[in-house]
Amino acid sequence: MIIGGGAAGLFCAIEAGKRGRTVLVIEHQERVGKKIAISGGGRCNFTNILTAPENFLSANPHFCKSALARYTPADFVTLVEKHNVAYYEKKLGQLFCRDSSQQIIDLLLRECAEAGVKIRCGCRVLSVHHANGFTVETNQGSFVASSLVIATGGLSIAPLGASDFGYQVARQFGLRIEEAKPALVPFTLTAAVQKALAPISGISLDALVKGDDKEFRENILITHRGLSGPAILQVSLYWQKDQAIRIDLLPDEDVFSLLKSKQGSEIELANLLSQHLPRRFAQAWCDLYARSRPLKQFSIKELAEIAGKIHEFRITPAGTEGFKKAEVTAGGVATSELSSQTMEAGRMPGLYFIGEVVDVTGQLGGYNFQWAWASGFAAGQTA
Repeated sequence: MIIGGGAAGLFCAIEAGKRGRTVLVIEHQERVGKKIAISGGGRCNFTNILTAPENFLSANPHFCKSALARYTPADFVTLVEKHNVAYYEKKLGQLFCRDSSQQIIDLLLRECAEAGVKIRCGCRVLSVHHANGFTVETNQGSFVASSLVIATGGLSIAPLGASDFGYQVARQFGLRIEEAKPALVPFTLTAAVQKALAPISGISLDALVKGDDKEFRENILITHRGLSGPAILQVSLYWQKDQAIRIDLLPDEDVFSLLKSKQGSEIELANLLSQHLPRRFAQAWCDLYARSRPLKQFSIKELAEIAGKIHEFRITPAGTEGFKKAEVTAGGVATSELSSQTMEAGRMPGLYFIGEVVDVTGQLGGYNFQWAWASGFAAGQTA
């Protein structure tokens, strides 16, 4: 029995069904795969061909290695091609459906049907007990199984049915939980910085964003509440409260040389910067950090300081937009409680945890789907 009809749950069901197991998937929503449907802007970034353990955050960075090695992006691509789903690489190894995320959901449902998997939607779990197997009481009756797989995801995107159910079950059976945090999530800013940047919300620019020992070169987006965009979401996975992030606004330029070459000119600082950055952003940045005036009025020392601030634009976020806007949940069921080979709980044989509910979180770009397939595959071989 599998609780959760998302990517990990359905994939585990397929693999268990192929082994001849009688499989029931319980989904509390009216249909399966809701998070799959909205992913990748409706085109589902279903894997990343560059997947490596280094793309994942966990209290135990080695835990994900076994599952990822046993079910690879190439394996899932083979399945996609078997079902004639057209796909393309967008960038950085990210594979998307050419048409619709629904193609991935349909693929999973066809595989489930071929494997004899039963699926019950609108089925809400009321309680879980263990005695001679696992008994799950639901609004559609009572079900008993020798193996129980929890694939209920994390706390992100509550409107799609996110809940802490998986953590509740883990705690019920004495398993430890790593603190759940919003991840791949936009930042909010302090009132002063937010006020200065709010008029230019919607502006996007290519930048190199650094946080702790990680850095990401992609777009950042100014929002009415703070910062978003792929590079910001990536850094948010590693961000700690009160930690500054560092943004190189012009990673391909030597800004000091650029400023110095124009030092004797009448051109205003904001106008020069607007030749390399969006004009409104350049003006807002100057209003915050270096009042614009003709470059001939700046000393060499001042120009060096300005260049330093452009290459290392430091911002300490006030916080994040929280689980409502987070793409995934970091933290979850502690990997120390699970077998990396099978995803089975060490202190409760027959109980498995897979996908986002586990303390393994991928970077942006298809990595979390690959973890869903890989962890689902691992559990499906033995559950």
